[in-house]
Amino acid sequence: MKEHKFTQHIGLKIIALLFSFLLWLFVVNIDNPKMSKVFDDVQVTMENDEIILNNGSTYEIVNAPGSIRVTVHARRSILENIKNSDITAKADFREMDSSTGLIPIKATIAGYDENDTSVVTEVSPYNLQVQIEAVVSNDFPIQVVTEGIPRDGYVVGEMKANPTKITIGGSEQMVDDIERVVAKIDVTGLSEDTDVPATLIYYDGNGNTMNVAQLTNNLGDKGVTVNVQMLQTKKVSLKFNVSGIPASGYTYTGWSSEPESVVVCGTKEALSAVDEIEVNASEIDISGASSRVEQTVDISPYLPDGIKLVDETANKVAVTAMVEQEGGRTITLPVGAIRVTNLAENLKISVESDADLEVQLTGKEELLKKLDIQNAASINLKDYTEPGVYEIPVNIEVDSGVTVMNSLTVRVTLTEKKDEAEKAAESGH
Repeated sequence: MKEHKFTQHIGLKIIALLFSFLLWLFVVNIDNPKMSKVFDDVQVTMENDEIILNNGSTYEIVNAPGSIRVTVHARRSILENIKNSDITAKADFREMDSSTGLIPIKATIAGYDENDTSVVTEVSPYNLQVQIEAVVSNDFPIQVVTEGIPRDGYVVGEMKANPTKITIGGSEQMVDDIERVVAKIDVTGLSEDTDVPATLIYYDGNGNTMNVAQLTNNLGDKGVTVNVQMLQTKKVSLKFNVSGIPASGYTYTGWSSEPESVVVCGTKEALSAVDEIEVNASEIDISGASSRVEQTVDISPYLPDGIKLVDETANKVAVTAMVEQEGGRTITLPVGAIRVTNLAENLKISVESDADLEVQLTGKEELLKKLDIQNAASINLKDYTEPGVYEIPVNIEVDSGVTVMNSLTVRVTLTEKKDEAEKAAESGH
């Protein structure tokens, strides 16, 4: 009787069970559907490359991509928890096709076996192509470059890399591409001699940094350090002497230089012994001169032992030896010091001020020594009533017993003033 009830309408019961299963499957797929998600910038790890390297060969990845793209297919609940860091991409040399040099790239997700069908990965590109080459090596000197600023009052002196050269091995093409090897160090805040760890950078012939992943070197674990000498700085004055005798009736009255001082560097002991740099008289010859003598002098040969210029391009100094007439004096007068008188009310003036005026004076020596003409120069515009460009004589008022020897002029431009109505019209008001 019980068996009869169980088998009664068995077909309908099977249909109902199948429908329930399909309904469950439908609900699950709507709530947690299969989806795809793309992950960019995934790095590829080369595995078992000792198969090549242990046989005295090396390899180069042809047109190596910086990274690959991995597309993951899985249900939404799984994809939501996957991050870039969960993805591992590998290219195994054991799977390399020896005839083509192609190695397939495989990507796996942390926590999921590669055979787990609930998570499927696709990679792009699909493989890497490697080129097998014999290993060659070459020696390169190590150059040192710095970044950063030392402590105030200090500059970097001598620098020596340890070791001074490096042996680099790799494919012939890659080794040939190396133009120079640089040890880069940071000297920020340094004030004492010290050893600084360096970052090693390889440059090709175009000045581009090179990928060294496929290159080897003989540095071991210690890498490269640079011994840095730190030097103190000091500002010192310059002293110049002259040789020769000026023309008859003229005398040497002194010198000036641009710059007047320079900044040098050296050890503390070397700097303590220098307060000025004195240049030999043979550098500036005033023989037969009847006016100032201008000379550019290289002060490098006169730097004491152990001392050098902080700015090595500052070795050229412009020196002026002043030669004046006996019983005379030359005074440099700025154009801006010239007073303007009798300027017409309807005009305004602009004065060309590219160069100062040199006023040559003679007279009693005691009067010349105390003479001050900074407020004694003027131009009179009484006869200049029209706009234009004019050369105007400069009048120098001096005490009795002093004579101005040279005629001086300045170039001025006179333009007409604009009244308030014209200004408003031009501005559109």
